[in-house]
Amino acid sequence: MTEKSCATAAEGPTVRVRPRTDDDLTACVHVLADVHRRDGYPVNWPARPADWLSPASLVGAWVAELDGRVVGHVVLARSGEGDLAPGLWSERHGGAPESTSPVNRLFVAPQARGHGVGALLIGRAVEEARRQGLHPVLDVVASDTAATALYERLGWERLATVSQRWSPTQSVTVHCYAAPA
Repeated sequence: MTEKSCATAAEGPTVRVRPRTDDDLTACVHVLADVHRRDGYPVNWPARPADWLSPASLVGAWVAELDGRVVGHVVLARSGEGDLAPGLWSERHGGAPESTSPVNRLFVAPQARGHGVGALLIGRAVEEARRQGLHPVLDVVASDTAATALYERLGWERLATVSQRWSPTQSVTVHCYAAPA
């Protein structure tokens, strides 16, 4: 499936999730900047935000539109260095970390929250991971309580809470999750 929509005109605004294109990157960076100013995500603002939205391990990327405007983003990637959840999932459930696919770069514009955008984006990434025979996992900074609440509402399993060193001077607490089976 390439697109998903939610809501009717009578129910409120229409949310549409579709594959991200290169033409969407500028809008995505603007939304990401709004999220960073309000919520501090990402914790460390990337020097090249458009490149950060397209990691080398990219499997797929999607945007959410609310009434035709890009208001959200998610990436599905291959497991890489620094991803904790893939190893934890394989220790607990068997299989190689390569049988997982991290969901990341998820964000929703502050003014678009409350319309189910985050759940639709996660759902699309999970659908693609499962289509490829991969189990979706993710790491989230523990201080991002809104994201943590969303994952738990959607039934994701918390695998562990760990301290992760991001640099010689920066250590963060991270929750590691796996999608429901």
